[in-house]
Amino acid sequence: MKTIRDVKRAYEAKLLALPDVVSVGIGTDGEGSPVIVVGLTCDNMVTRNQVPKKLEGYPVVVRATGVPEAQ
Repeated sequence: MKTIRDVKRAYEAKLLALPDVVSVGIGTDGEGSPVIVVGLTCDNMVTRNQVPKKLEGYPVVVRATGVPEAQ
């Protein structure tokens, strides 16, 4: 099985090409299990529905994170 980092890398460009997607990262769910996190500028249901629930066995979580700001 591929690592979650490998899976994120493999799908990152495709996910970032979706409307309102501003980030793709790795996080954990409420139980501490690894998940792929897709950040949206706003809670766009059309885009949310285009993001798969799992990628190669890893759960995908979609979060409305807003527009990232440079620091």
